[in-house]
Amino acid sequence: MNKITSILPGVLISGFLALVSYFISEALPVHLISAGVFALLIGMALNPLVSSMSTAREGLVFTSKKLLKFSIVLMGLGLSFGQILSVGKFSLIVMTFTLVTAFGGGYLLGKVLGMDWKLSSLISAGTGICGGSAIAAIAPVIDAKDSDIAYGISATFIFDIIMVVLFPIMGSYFMMSDLGFGLWAGTAVNDTSSVVAAGYAFSDAAGQFAVIVKLTRTLSIVPIVLLFSYINERLERKKQLETSKSAAAKVDLKKIFPWFILFFLMMVAVKSTGYVPEAISTSLSSLSKFIMVMSLGAIGLKTNFSQVAKSGMKPMLHGFLISTLVVVVSFMVQQFLGQV
Repeated sequence: MNKITSILPGVLISGFLALVSYFISEALPVHLISAGVFALLIGMALNPLVSSMSTAREGLVFTSKKLLKFSIVLMGLGLSFGQILSVGKFSLIVMTFTLVTAFGGGYLLGKVLGMDWKLSSLISAGTGICGGSAIAAIAPVIDAKDSDIAYGISATFIFDIIMVVLFPIMGSYFMMSDLGFGLWAGTAVNDTSSVVAAGYAFSDAAGQFAVIVKLTRTLSIVPIVLLFSYINERLERKKQLETSKSAAAKVDLKKIFPWFILFFLMMVAVKSTGYVPEAISTSLSSLSKFIMVMSLGAIGLKTNFSQVAKSGMKPMLHGFLISTLVVVVSFMVQQFLGQV
């Protein structure tokens, strides 16, 4: 009972912030910016006020860490393995190239710019997979700072706003088919709301293709989270060995395994059976999104803007260059496959 009492204030504040963020997002004439981004930014603006409230601290930590993982698990009920088959082999080929571009190019560019590998990886994840959701999923397994999460999401959503406007114009200029444009938007635009906005601005058919491709792209969270969990543990173990000068020890896979990803896969498997009523699946998927917005709001409330500002403009440049590269690679691969 004491545990519930201690976390309740922070959870309630995060929940209220999520409601306000949804209201603002839905009130916009064009749905360009997701509620999660609003929650993060408003939370950062309110940080000086909330940081002095000791009663909210434990609940904000609980929301930004425990509830965040729970939202990722529930997100699995909005996906199915059948979606991979429905979008076909071409989308998987394009996604493979865009993921390699985002993470490979992101790693090299991060090195050139002298960025911390965790912040660089978060930006690459947001660009290559699915914006804030991917950043939120990877952050816990690499022990990323709240300021890195905030900067990672900011770096990706600014590019998304630009692409929502430019994508339909470029699609018309290149005379792309509905399938080709949907595949392009679904693999190259980051946040789900931005994919929907760009896809349906071109045509209803393109919008439907884009959403399916985007959801399938989300499944790549699983191998990426597992990979980064292993990388982070190896680096931490190396740091400990350098400090203690002790003998090398093997990485304990049981210790580093992100169990919430296993539950995420279980939810996808349950959804894939077809036995879950659509109404229940839709409701739980909506709950997942709301909890995710709560979590991002809690991260914002814990993040001082000055901490984010210390990173300078390099992360923004990183996000812009990698996002541009992904857009170009996605288009070029489709041209090679004859899908444009």
